[in-house]
Amino acid sequence: MLIPDDLRYSTDHEWVRVEGNRVRVGITDYAQDALGDVVYVEVPETGAAVDASAKVSEVESTKSVSDIYAPVAGTVVEVNTDLADNPEQLNDDPYGAGWICVIEVTDASQLEGLLDVDGYRRLIEG
Repeated sequence: MLIPDDLRYSTDHEWVRVEGNRVRVGITDYAQDALGDVVYVEVPETGAAVDASAKVSEVESTKSVSDIYAPVAGTVVEVNTDLADNPEQLNDDPYGAGWICVIEVTDASQLEGLLDVDGYRRLIEG
């Protein structure tokens, strides 16, 4: 199970890569493995305001449909439109080409509430 140590993680299995006052968001390797083969990804609208822990996306797999939650509050400033035609990128490259959206953060202190690599490892192994 790949868990990059330069990312932050939510307890809902989203990852966050901090890029200045923005964060790039996707689902973890653990989450994509649990979902199975992803067949559809609903990305949020650019410009949408999102609250921390609110639904921001939806992923449909051969096993289930799962909501993806915003790990922080802010405004969606970029979405991965490639996922419409290539939803399998969530399985093939969850920390790279499989990113879902970029959120401009309104309260950077919320990043402190996310898990580091050790905290996330404990969550999935616990």
